[in-house]
Amino acid sequence: MNAPRAIKVEMSTPAPAAPDADGRRRRSQDSRARIVQAMLELVRAGETSPAAELVADRAKVGLRTVFRHFNDMDSLYREMSAVIGAELKDVIAQPFKAQDWRGRVLELVQRRASAYERIAPFRRAADVHRLRSQVLEADHARFIALAREILRRELPAEAARDKARFEALDMLLSFEAWVRLRRDQGLSAKRTIEALELTVAALLDGVEAA
Repeated sequence: MNAPRAIKVEMSTPAPAAPDADGRRRRSQDSRARIVQAMLELVRAGETSPAAELVADRAKVGLRTVFRHFNDMDSLYREMSAVIGAELKDVIAQPFKAQDWRGRVLELVQRRASAYERIAPFRRAADVHRLRSQVLEADHARFIALAREILRRELPAEAARDKARFEALDMLLSFEAWVRLRRDQGLSAKRTIEALELTVAALLDGVEAA
């Protein structure tokens, strides 16, 4: 009887496709990042509705690549909104310098001035598409709710319960008020801050902390 032949066991080795798959994944991620960056740059430059062709040209990718990553331009605006939201978190997270409530409310003018100057082009672009986009509408609602909550938190209870005073303060600290003064009335950022601080301070007169 012949001795059984030794069975040669070949250990499986990684398929050559695996490194290629990793490479494709990295290239895909790189393309996506470049597309988002291109969108941000175009909007920052004043293009409120950059065409997909413009995005592709700026990102140095094919038009089909843009649509492969984003089914429609609303998906791209969703990505842009997420990037802007991440940037604004830094502004929101900054601790107040003022020790008293009045100083902190006035400090909101400066803090929001910084944020509004940064996001102005993106807000204008978002506003163009917001009525046709549930995503942008939801983002807008969250931004408004957060801004109101921050104001309410810093005000004494008396002022927060005073609806007319609270709504007036909320309006003065809004992006819309900033745009009206900066663009429509032609004020510099410095003069806009001065005008808003003057009116906010006037509304705070007579309010006493509980």
